[in-house]
Amino acid sequence: MPPTEALLVNGTPYMSSTKKMAAKIKSIEYFRVKPRWLFVKICDDQGGYGWGEATLEGHSQAVEGALDEIITRLIGYEADDIEQIWQTIWRLGFYRGGPVFMSALSGIDIALWDLKGRKMKVPIYSLLGGKVRNKVQVYAWIGGDRPKDVEVAARARIAQGLKCIKMNATEDVNWLDAPAILDSCVERLKTVKALGLDVGLDFHGRLHKPMAKQLAKALEPYRPLFIEEPLLVEHPEALKQLSELTTIPIALGERLYSRWDVKRFLEDASVDILQPDIAHAGGISETKRIATMAEAYDVAIAPHCPLGPVALAASIQVALSTPNFVIQEMSLGMHYNVEVGEHDLNTYLLDQTVFAIEEGYVKAPTGHGLGIEIDEEMVRKVSKETTPWQPKEFYGPDGGIREW
Repeated sequence: MPPTEALLVNGTPYMSSTKKMAAKIKSIEYFRVKPRWLFVKICDDQGGYGWGEATLEGHSQAVEGALDEIITRLIGYEADDIEQIWQTIWRLGFYRGGPVFMSALSGIDIALWDLKGRKMKVPIYSLLGGKVRNKVQVYAWIGGDRPKDVEVAARARIAQGLKCIKMNATEDVNWLDAPAILDSCVERLKTVKALGLDVGLDFHGRLHKPMAKQLAKALEPYRPLFIEEPLLVEHPEALKQLSELTTIPIALGERLYSRWDVKRFLEDASVDILQPDIAHAGGISETKRIATMAEAYDVAIAPHCPLGPVALAASIQVALSTPNFVIQEMSLGMHYNVEVGEHDLNTYLLDQTVFAIEEGYVKAPTGHGLGIEIDEEMVRKVSKETTPWQPKEFYGPDGGIREW
């Protein structure tokens, strides 16, 4: 609840012998860290703390501005009142939703759940109703724009213990191109599947309806796990049409930020696998609500998360307690990935075994809260030298800018 005046005895807050005073939010900090992540730390006035992640790739400064506004309001609130705080941030903003606002809310929400789990000395999944599984199947991205890199990258993922991967479906494709331009996608899919991996194909919304219809049909004989964002979510009517033309499961959701954004796609049965990103979609609280909605429509959850260790840990907590969960994305560095460089999931962890992969799975963490311990000294050091990350520009052969 909002802060209230405490009863004072001899100038100090009175504490009943039977009831300890509720911990209140004392401070909220955020840290921009390499390669492109934004961490949040909340401390209460009784020594408790929790970590969250508000990463929105390419827009960290905008999220930081939103956090500055939210932080001013939250100091003094009872840290246990996670839902009250979520509703306060959501409703008192008047202008709500969207990636920037919801990413800021996500960072706060995740940190509050971590704080509460630590305080109660249980994993967050215990607070969400307990486990429905003991381990979480995971996959990682390999790129896949350049055919020569596909096999090398796929073999590296196999060596890391993965059974499933995701790669880009296409290179540059215009509204309407020669159908032969789609052949390379089919060949790359065949190459990776020949190694024994299951493959999800990420279109990144690069395609438009005329080409998406052709590519989905061409891919069907090779049975990818799913096609992700075959069209932009701005075109729900086109996604509905495409869903009726293909047997391949359609996945989307990283650019949907709340249950209200998701509702349309569930109601018109145009999505088979929802991919909410816990760092964009309102944190643990809203991601769990989205998952419950999806279950009622027989839609699976495969959380999007090419982000940092806090977002991954939060996603795993939801996955462990969600019946309709199927697979979890993780940002797993490779030796030749210059974007990750020396900073990856393990850089900021004191225990670097928590995300260990065994036969394609990560075991349920047993630690309190998120189940990870952040190296705060490293976070503070790296944040001092981290500049905002900007997305790469992606141009077609005619010089026009295309989808990233």
